[in-house]
Amino acid sequence: MKRKRYTEEQIIKALKEQEAGRKVEDVCREYGIAQSTFYKWKSRFGGMEVNEAKRLRELETENNRLKKLLAESMLDNAALKDVLSPKW
Repeated sequence: MKRKRYTEEQIIKALKEQEAGRKVEDVCREYGIAQSTFYKWKSRFGGMEVNEAKRLRELETENNRLKKLLAESMLDNAALKDVLSPKW
C-alpha cells in the first residue's frame, strides 16, 4: 500500500475541522488516516496557520542542511588532527 503525503494545507484544514466541532473519528475517516497520525499532526501543527507551517518546514530543511555541514567539517577536523598528531 502506497503511503499518502499530505500538504501543510491539508493537515491544517483537518485540524481546523476538528476544532470547529467535528469528531476526530470522522476527520480521520475522511482523510484516511489513523487517530495516532491525527494527534501527531495536532501536536506538531496545532494552532498554526498554513504560512507558519510552511515556514516551519523550510526551517527544518535548513537546520538539517546546517547539521550535515557541521558534521562534515568536524570529520575533516578530526582527520587533520589524526594526520598531524605524532605517531610514537
